[in-house]
Amino acid sequence: MSLVIYIAVMAGVTYLIRMLPFTLLRKKIQSRFLRSFLYYMPYAVLSAMTIPAIFYATGSIPTAIVGTVVAVILAYLNLPLIIVALAAAATALISGFILPI
Repeated sequence: MSLVIYIAVMAGVTYLIRMLPFTLLRKKIQSRFLRSFLYYMPYAVLSAMTIPAIFYATGSIPTAIVGTVVAVILAYLNLPLIIVALAAAATALISGFILPI
């Protein structure tokens, strides 16, 4: 029965987090600082979740660094995301065979 209570509490918290900004902030935000802060927030949160996962996904920091460098270069060249992801993964795999762990 406690599992149902946990799920209900988490559903309520999730709903409140999503509902409160819509109900409390009805008019346009005038502060340039706050608007720019809220604009960059999703990118910062996504980076904070993704960067550590990148370096621990392969089990080897050097191969992760090589794959990340390739991904950054290809993304800078505006290649499609699927190309960037596949090339980074392939580079990390191949460098795992070449680089000493």
